[in-house]
Order: sequence, then C-alpha cells, then structure tokens
Amino acid sequence: MNITSAIQKLEDGTIKLTITIPANEVKKTWDEVVEETSKNAKISGFRKGKAPKKLVQENIDTDKVREEVLRKLLPQAYIEAVKQHNIKPIVNPKIHVEKLEEGKDWQFIALTCEAPEVKLENYKDVIQKITAKSKIVIPGKEQQPPNFDEIVKALLEQTTVTIPSLLTEHEVERLLSQTLDEVKKLGLTLDQYLSSTNRTPQSLREEYAKRAENDIKLEFGLQKIAETENITVEPKEIDEAIQKAKDETERKNLEANKYLLASILRQQKTLDFLRNL
Repeated sequence: MNITSAIQKLEDGTIKLTITIPANEVKKTWDEVVEETSKNAKISGFRKGKAPKKLVQENIDTDKVREEVLRKLLPQAYIEAVKQHNIKPIVNPKIHVEKLEEGKDWQFIALTCEAPEVKLENYKDVIQKITAKSKIVIPGKEQQPPNFDEIVKALLEQTTVTIPSLLTEHEVERLLSQTLDEVKKLGLTLDQYLSSTNRTPQSLREEYAKRAENDIKLEFGLQKIAETENITVEPKEIDEAIQKAKDETERKNLEANKYLLASILRQQKTLDFLRNL
C-alpha cells in the first residue's frame, strides 16, 4: 500500500504514528466493498445479487461501507507504517481516526510502543543480602527459603524503567476485565463488589494502575536480567511443561501458545536465579 506516515516519540516512550492513506487507495477499496455488497444485496422485487447496480448503490448504507473500508485499510496501513519506521511494537495499537472526507486522503493516528529501556542498579548485592539470611544454618531449626516478596521488592527498587502510559492502560484494562469476570461468577454486580470492598470505580482503577506499573516493571526487569545472564529455555523444557498439563484441554492450550509458555518458564528460571544468589 502506498501510504505516507510521520512518527513522534513521546516522553513516556509512547510512539505516535500519523498515517495518511491516499484518496486513490480509499476509492479503490471503497469501490471493491460496494461491488461486493452489491453482489449480496437483497432488494425487494429482485433475486439476491440481481438488482440493478444503480438501485443497489442508492440503497447502500454508506456508514457500513465506510466501516468495512476502514477494516480493510487500517491494519494494512499500520503495518506499512511500522515497516517504514522500523519499529517493533509490543502491544496492539490504539487507533484514532482523524479525517474521513469523501474524495480526499484519509488520516488516522496509531499509538503504540516498543519494549522500554531498563536500567538495573546493584540488584545482585542487594538481593544477596536477602538470600544470605536463608543460608545461615542454626542447629535445631529448619532452614527457611529466601523471602520471595523481599526479593521482588528489592528488585523493583533497583530497577529504573520509563513505562509508556499505553502499556499501563492495556494492563489496567486486562485486570479490570479479569475482575469483572470473577465478580460475575460470584453472582454479583460490579457496584455490589465495589460497595462490599469499600472501593469506587476511580479508586479501583488507581489501585490497578499502581499494580500494573509494578507488574510491568518486574516483567521487564526480569527480562533484562535473563538477557544479561544468558538465561534461556530449551525446547525440551517446553515439552516437559506441556506434558505436565492437568488435562487435554490445558495441554492443547499450552501447545498452541508455546511462545507465551517459553516466556513464563524463562521468568521462573530468572526468579530461581535470584533466589540462589
């Protein structure tokens, strides 16, 4: 597709792509959609697809045609813009349509982001002070494993990362959706749940925003450590994890999401690495 695009990197790492689709590309796709719609149109007094083209076009819902044209053009144009600027998005874009005037170029804005840059301070020294407690052997007392919460807290304090607001929004929406599903399973409405937990929609969102920031910070911190320490996951380890599935449904789900499974296993191995410092 022959598009033009401009890129702007915001302070928090969000990438703003302003993408313009030429009028001739819009018209070509518009005509294709109208033609396809005409073939399937049902006009009173005519068999399906047999009504005169002019009559069909007079009865076409232009809003629906516009929606279909957007559905066809926007993903292609976004992919092309990503290639033009050689970026590597890690989330689905947030789209805002700017101009949709007939006979003119169409323009839209896509917000996305790449993996943020992570800086780690002296995390090893700090975490070793925590794990050292578990290595002290006291006669007559059972040896305690390192405190996981303390390790995570220390790592977060030693990790610096600028998190794109778009990434936080995605995670907050995921957490809210998950909560809503759980509330429905309990047979409650969201209002009932909020009332029973002394929360408001605003306080819940703020709570999840803070949680999302920590989760994202931890995820990228662990990812940075895994890269630095060359912590990898072998195909054999993935296969072993799949074989441990509790049932056939879970096994098929893991089989279909090997990349995600590998990421989880790598994260677990990185946490084990920290526990053993």
